[in-house]
Amino acid sequence: MSLRLSTVILPYRRWHEGGRATWVRAEQLGFHTAYTYDHLSWRSFRDGPWFGAVPTLTAAAAATERLRLGTLVTSPNFRHPVTLAKELISLDDISGGRVTLGIGAGGTGFDATALGQDPWTPRERADRFAEFVPLLDRLLTEDAVSYEGRFYSAGEARNIPGCVQRPRLPFAVAATGPRGLRLAARHGQAWVTTGDPKLYETGTPEQSVAALRDQLARLTDACAEAGRDAAGMGKILLTGFTPDRGRPLASLDAFVDFAGRHRDLGFTEIVLHWPIPDSDFAADQKVFEKIAMEALAQLD
Repeated sequence: MSLRLSTVILPYRRWHEGGRATWVRAEQLGFHTAYTYDHLSWRSFRDGPWFGAVPTLTAAAAATERLRLGTLVTSPNFRHPVTLAKELISLDDISGGRVTLGIGAGGTGFDATALGQDPWTPRERADRFAEFVPLLDRLLTEDAVSYEGRFYSAGEARNIPGCVQRPRLPFAVAATGPRGLRLAARHGQAWVTTGDPKLYETGTPEQSVAALRDQLARLTDACAEAGRDAAGMGKILLTGFTPDRGRPLASLDAFVDFAGRHRDLGFTEIVLHWPIPDSDFAADQKVFEKIAMEALAQLD
């Protein structure tokens, strides 16, 4: 696969005060996909504006024509497969089949307690994810689904006419552990990573590359176990969480060097955060746009 360049647009701006214009500009710049986070709020943005992912993507679908759209990522922290499937089928229809579902097990942030529950343990998150993904897969591919599980149930849940994309919209599964990688191998059209979080504070870019190489090797093993060739699977790197941090956006040359190293590892898509002033994702907008328009040509 040739390398694709995508962006993630955090939903912190009112739609008519810069929100719409950002998604339109993402299409104009030629990004393959524009994703957004699916959280109830997130980290340093918790005390400021933050809008819902599915309504935002629905509005973006109406404002664009070619740009693929997606979540990066949705999780079981506050989602149920039955209601999520209905929203995704509707969004896929409105967009004309341009939706990718990035999905992960979730974490311990605000989403984990916003519904009044105690945070789930890592094992419970993994257990729920292992039930959530296969059920969602069925809900998006079958007209009627009944299921009784440990965490989730569906009673004659109807999802007619199904997705525009067949047999369903693609899943991009975020995972680094053995169970998550097996889910990605069985159900994912793509795999997502942010790197090794243990390296973010004190690691080096070289250590990060080594960790990513190991993750890719373990994904290949999981695919082989599932009887699948990992070569045909998309491999997505969400940037901003490796020791490189914002340095790849310092200049076009810096990004081309970063992207080339990670393409050579086997990544097929690199996702950049749309610049947000006075945040961890601050970057020069002009440099960012130059990267969007010119970087891939230098990597051919």
